[in-house]
Amino acid sequence: MQAGILLAFASYLAFSCGDATLKAIGDRLPIFEVGFFISLFALLPALFTKRPEDTWSNVLVPKRPGLLLIRMASGTIGGILGVIAFTSLPLAEAYALIFLLPIFVTVFSWLVLKEEIGWRRWLAVFGGLAGVLLVVRPGFREVLPGHFAAIGVAICGAITVIVLRVLGPSERRVTLIGAVLVAAVVVNGALMIPQFKTSSHELWPLILFGGLVVGVAHFLIVMATRLAPAARVAPTQYSQIVWATIIGATFFGEFPDTIAMIGMVLVGVSGLFTFVREKEKTTWPEKTPLLRNR
Repeated sequence: MQAGILLAFASYLAFSCGDATLKAIGDRLPIFEVGFFISLFALLPALFTKRPEDTWSNVLVPKRPGLLLIRMASGTIGGILGVIAFTSLPLAEAYALIFLLPIFVTVFSWLVLKEEIGWRRWLAVFGGLAGVLLVVRPGFREVLPGHFAAIGVAICGAITVIVLRVLGPSERRVTLIGAVLVAAVVVNGALMIPQFKTSSHELWPLILFGGLVVGVAHFLIVMATRLAPAARVAPTQYSQIVWATIIGATFFGEFPDTIAMIGMVLVGVSGLFTFVREKEKTTWPEKTPLLRNR
């Protein structure tokens, strides 16, 4: 179990590095072009999540194609919104909004699945919203499109979690990961054509690094969930707030103020509490910031 948890921490560090790469190149290439190349390079390491006993014919044929299409759509849209969020917001601030994901899972579970939600989880919902207000401070700071994009990422991630509750027991994990990466490659590839821009030579190492590190992150999280229970792995994703703060300060000169830090902690605690309450329902943990590209 300890090895699985350590792999999960390494996975979310890798995801954070991938998101930082988006931030580094996102303002120099069109959004869809970034999404296309990152997803394309991420696909190769992610294919190694296939179990030895599975055949490629089994992996490529989903058991519930309708729900898989919803998962592919939510992941692809979330990935596009993630590029917008990370290129226009400080890393830690973007994560604080994306970590509303478990809050949205609670709300969608109540609205869609008609689950009974206790007062403690509702308290966590309102605590998370209060934390977001401290981070964004509408009326006191400029509200950017990136803020709405980050919240959109959280909504897409919540939809994915709800779908995975149904898909998780029946579909292979490599199918769930590979399908959304292929969808991201196809959709971003089609949308990037009108505004295609030849990238400079210095960007290619970053693009290659960003894609491969995301693919490796997918591989590591699958290995982690094979060694440790999903309920133990899921909370480790909140380490991304720490990675984002360190990476943002080191490479981008981003230093959250005290009020924003309090808001991030509040969002993190609220989301973590919600994840703990959800642990018996969620089949396997999924990363919001780039299973968005999912």
